[in-house]
Amino acid sequence: MRSTFILLLVMMMAFSACNPVNTREYNFKQIKLNPSPDAWYGTLFEAVQMARIFPDGKTFVDCTPKSDPKDIIARYLAEKDQLGFDLKAFVLAHFDLPPTFASGFRSDTTRTVQEHISELWPILTRQPDEAAHFSSLIPLPRPYIVPGGRFGEVYYWDSYFTILGLKADEKWDMIQDMTDNFAFLIQTVGHIPNGNRTYYTTRSQPPFFSLIVGILAEGKGLEVYEQYLPELEKEYTFWMAGADRLSESNHAYRRVVRTPDGNILNRYWDDSVKPRPESYREDVALALSTPKRIPSQVYRDIRAAAESGWDFSSRWLRDGKSLASIHTTEIIPVDLNALLYHLEQTLSRAHTRSGNAEKAASYRTKAEVRKSTLLKLMWNEAEEYFYDYDFVAGRQTNQVTLAATFPLFFKMVTNEQAAGVAKRIEQELLHYGGLSTTGIRSGQQWDAPNGWAPHQWTAYVGLKNYGLTKLAREIRNRWIATNNRVYRSTGKMVEKYNVMEKDLAAGGGEYPLQDGFGWSNGVLRAFLAD
Repeated sequence: MRSTFILLLVMMMAFSACNPVNTREYNFKQIKLNPSPDAWYGTLFEAVQMARIFPDGKTFVDCTPKSDPKDIIARYLAEKDQLGFDLKAFVLAHFDLPPTFASGFRSDTTRTVQEHISELWPILTRQPDEAAHFSSLIPLPRPYIVPGGRFGEVYYWDSYFTILGLKADEKWDMIQDMTDNFAFLIQTVGHIPNGNRTYYTTRSQPPFFSLIVGILAEGKGLEVYEQYLPELEKEYTFWMAGADRLSESNHAYRRVVRTPDGNILNRYWDDSVKPRPESYREDVALALSTPKRIPSQVYRDIRAAAESGWDFSSRWLRDGKSLASIHTTEIIPVDLNALLYHLEQTLSRAHTRSGNAEKAASYRTKAEVRKSTLLKLMWNEAEEYFYDYDFVAGRQTNQVTLAATFPLFFKMVTNEQAAGVAKRIEQELLHYGGLSTTGIRSGQQWDAPNGWAPHQWTAYVGLKNYGLTKLAREIRNRWIATNNRVYRSTGKMVEKYNVMEKDLAAGGGEYPLQDGFGWSNGVLRAFLAD
């Protein structure tokens, strides 16, 4: 009898080890979100940001008040007009600055870059957050990886590319934790925000959750699709909200757009029409420089570009040069709709596994309609390339960007179309150090001469999907060489790289070049493992 019990126990333990995801606990404590700092601090917030008390506008929104904001605001209103009032001293007296992580970390360039990345995982790891009174941080219940530098919280689309590296290092528990954190955010906020900060909750980022779930399924079994089905559904609902409001006279609402043939595609959006709290001064200055435009529309287009992750790029600029001409909300992006095609495919797969054939068929149809609509509107037969679609102007934007790699990444195109995209990329965007995001030098960080890790990966995988391995390998090898060169000379993995000028660092953007760096680590590690 005793031997039978031991055998049964061993069998149960073996089953549990083979199916660890079945033990997933999903009893996260519900939390109440604090207001965004701009709403909470009112005139104090505006004064601090406009006076540029801190060089980086993100610093103040990440500060934690030492007491109830109501009391701080009352004291500010009572003291601000007094002779000798020092605004910076007041802020430092009443707020704790954001913590500085890894300030003592020193890299050892005698080690390989792969060893350096392994060293960085613990440095970039944050433990589950405790809910702090009055903080802008949305506390997460599981450990997570941050990008690094000024980015001390989790970021949505960054995390997918970070997870590629975690997968190569077989860190499945961390991948599980990060997936659970995103599921928690979907259930708590209603979507995955730009980052886990209250001032990011009005927007999301490119929807990579279905791909993250797919990676987790590779390590922990296909039942993962069923277990995250509620969150996948809820994310889809977020992106498609308002689709029932569209008509021949009402072409767009929030993130959905009615195309000329009556189908629905998506755009980037933000539910707020105020300056971004983390870049308040810059947004106000931009609106003031464009007197012919309504400030709220400028702010909306700026915020929508932030949701795209490409903040900022000539891709969103009507004249391709000036940020004042930004019109993000008038554009149907190639990459966003390819990602939502994948989400629809994933939902079909998840419902198939859960036994709901009707819903599985519905999502499969939605995916096919989206694919055919994307190909019709965004494929340019004459130029053999994918372009974003300006639905207000009723034409393609004709801007050559690496967003065109996404239809290849998701296997949405023919061999001939893939060959056309590859040819254009090789001719216009391939440089000594890898791929530049666009061919335009606008001064924005998502333009030439900069290259970013995410699009080296989407190009590499997309080209390999169609047997275009020579170009794929060339992109991979040049990117690895660039990463290695910068690491050897600086000891750092950085956010973006100058792929056109060997001796110059990447530039542009609203803040200095950041090191760390989550998605650069992840993509390089994945390249080294491939």
